[in-house]
Amino acid sequence: MTAPLTFSPEVAEARASGAPIVALESTIITHGMPFPQNVETAIKVEAAVREAGAVPATIAVMGGRIHVGLSAEELDRLGQAKDVMKLSRADMAACLVGGRTGATTVAATMIAAHLAGIEVFATGGIGGVHRGAETSFDISADLQELAATPVTVVAAGAKAILDLPKTLEVLETLGVPVIAVGQDDLPAFWSRASGLKAPLRMDDPADIAASHVMRARLGLPGGQLIANPIPATDEIPREVIMPVVEQALAEAARGGISAKAVTPFLLDRLFTLTGGQSLQANIALVLNNARLAARIAAGIARTRAQESH
Repeated sequence: MTAPLTFSPEVAEARASGAPIVALESTIITHGMPFPQNVETAIKVEAAVREAGAVPATIAVMGGRIHVGLSAEELDRLGQAKDVMKLSRADMAACLVGGRTGATTVAATMIAAHLAGIEVFATGGIGGVHRGAETSFDISADLQELAATPVTVVAAGAKAILDLPKTLEVLETLGVPVIAVGQDDLPAFWSRASGLKAPLRMDDPADIAASHVMRARLGLPGGQLIANPIPATDEIPREVIMPVVEQALAEAARGGISAKAVTPFLLDRLFTLTGGQSLQANIALVLNNARLAARIAAGIARTRAQESH
């Protein structure tokens, strides 16, 4: 049986020629920003991938198919769609069978990318262990997916609203390589520093690509998490953003907001409390991750081409 994949002409051509491809998620479009800013940002991220030498493949579920690469018209339609499911591993099949529209989270994008033969994925930040997880058991499926699905994920770390030490501990337990780029400190989404040392560091995209290929040769399951810090000119320093995060978390707790509703609520409150600065930083870090992912994808494509000769 084959998965219900529909490739855009650009992605289909890239697959046929062995050109580097970077997968992109769609929850940033449906659950991350208002229209039309969401679509404008998606177009900018795709352009950043192309400029850095790879083909972008934004992934979403529409009409019972996993679309790998979206046309401008499909991006626009997704950006304005209502009642879009936020898909992870658990609900992807149900969305497809039900003919619903679904936006892919990190976990669902990794699954779709792997099905499509795409080895690199750029996102903003991964999910992780939520504050208070010792009583709520609220841990993102993204972490387990990183341990299972062989896709290299470029992110600006885990979202700073999470329990970062516990997130790093779970990733270590699951055997996921966490590789910081250009610094020893683990980045914390809007901030370059978290105060936590990253387990690994690689500064050259070619080395990250080689590590991805070597993991496949060793038969190791799962992917790599590439922790790419937000550019210094765009960051919100930790001492500035964390008091705002604490305020938003307290509001969520008082409102009884939990599960999948937590992250969208917190991001919306942070947008308001920072006067829009959190969203501008978010856009900057996604663009930065897209550029790095394209360079890693190009390195993997070169290695794959050499292996085939």
